[in-house]
Amino acid sequence: MLLHGYWGTIVRNKLHRNIKAIYALAFFHSFMIIVPVIVPFFMSKGLSLAEIFYLQAVFAATIVLLEAPSGYFADVFGRRMALALGSVIHGIAYLCLNFADHLASLIVFEIIAGIAASMLSGADLALLYDTQKALEDDSNSEHSKSIAHLGFVKSSAEGLGALLGGALALWSFEVMVAFQSLIAWACLIASMLITEPPYKNARTKENRVQIIGILKHLFKGDPVLRCVVIAIPLYNLATFHVVWLLQPYWEAQGISLALFGVLWCSQSAVVAIANKFGFVIERRYGPVFALALMGILPVLGHFGMAWFQGWSGILVGLLLFLCRGMNQVILVNALNRRVPSEFRATANSLTSFLFRLAFITTGPLVGYMAETRGLDTAFNLLGFSSLVLFFLVMLPLIQSVKSIEQQCVA
Repeated sequence: MLLHGYWGTIVRNKLHRNIKAIYALAFFHSFMIIVPVIVPFFMSKGLSLAEIFYLQAVFAATIVLLEAPSGYFADVFGRRMALALGSVIHGIAYLCLNFADHLASLIVFEIIAGIAASMLSGADLALLYDTQKALEDDSNSEHSKSIAHLGFVKSSAEGLGALLGGALALWSFEVMVAFQSLIAWACLIASMLITEPPYKNARTKENRVQIIGILKHLFKGDPVLRCVVIAIPLYNLATFHVVWLLQPYWEAQGISLALFGVLWCSQSAVVAIANKFGFVIERRYGPVFALALMGILPVLGHFGMAWFQGWSGILVGLLLFLCRGMNQVILVNALNRRVPSEFRATANSLTSFLFRLAFITTGPLVGYMAETRGLDTAFNLLGFSSLVLFFLVMLPLIQSVKSIEQQCVA
C-alpha cells in the first residue's frame, strides 16, 4: 500500500512508531524477574516438583482452549485490540499473584496468565509483518531482520530480568512478586502506542477467514509449510521441559540461589545470540545444515545433562537454548513467509496451541519421572524423545527443503 501526501506522512510516522512499540511490548512482556527462581518460589508455597508441572499444565490447558480463538479474534477485530486486552489481563494476573499463597490460588493465577498469554501470542508478530508491508518493507530480508531483532529483544529482556530477579529473590520473594506486578502494566502502555496497520480484515465478506480453509492451507498445500507447522511446536517443547527442571538440577549440583539469576541470564544470552546469528548460519551454510544442527542440539543437550555433573552438565545444557534461539527465527520466519496476512495471527497462535497441547500430555509425565525416578532419568527420557523427534519431524522437513533446492537448480 502506498502512503503519500500529508496524511500519508502522518500514517507512516505512526507505523514507524509501531515497530518500536512492538519491541517495547515484547521487552516488558519478557522481562520476567520471577522466572529464574520460579521453582523455588512455588516450592516456598508448599508445592512439590510434580505439582509444579501440573500447575504449568493448567496454564497450558488455558492457552489450548483460547489460543486459536484469540488469534482469530486478532485477525477479525484487530491486532491492536488483542494486544491491549491481553496486556490488561496480564497486569491483573500478576496483581493476583501477590495474594496467591496455596495451590488453588496459584491455579487461578495460572488461568488468568494463560488468558493473557493467548491474547498476546501471535498478534505482535503478525502486527510487525503487516506494519512492514504497509511501509513497503515487505522483502524477506527485512522480515528476517525484524524476527531476529524481536527474538533478541525478548531474550535480552529475559536475561536482564533474570539478573534483577535473582537479586530480589535473595531479599524477599514478596518484594520480587510486587516488582513483577508493576512491570506487567508497562505492556499496556506500549500497546496503547500501537497503530493498527492496513491489512485484509478477516471479517469482511470478501476476505472472511474460515478455520477449515486455514487448516487446509497449512496442512494440505506446501509440504515445507506443513512440516514447519509441525516442527515449531515440537521443537519448542523439546527445549521447554528442561526449563522446569533446571532449577532443581542447579540445586542438585550445589549451586547457590544467588547464582540462579546469573545462570538464567547466561541462557537468555545464548538464545539472543542464536536469534541474531541464526539467519547468518542459514545463509552461510545452507538451510539443510541449519535444520540438521537445530535437530541434533536437543539430543546432545538432554543426554549431556543426564551424563555430566556439575558445571560440565550446566554448560552442555546451553545447547538447548541455542536450539531455541534458532527455532524462534528460522522456523518462525519460514511459517510467516508462507501464510497470507489475513490469517497470520491465527497461524502463529495455532503453532502455540499445538505446543501447549503437547505440553499438557507430556509435562506431568516428565514432572512425575523427575520426582519419583530422579532428574537423570527425566533427562535421559527427554534425550531419547529428542532423538525420535529428529527422525520423525526434522528429517522430513530437511527432505522437503532439499526437494525445493533441487527444483530450483533444475
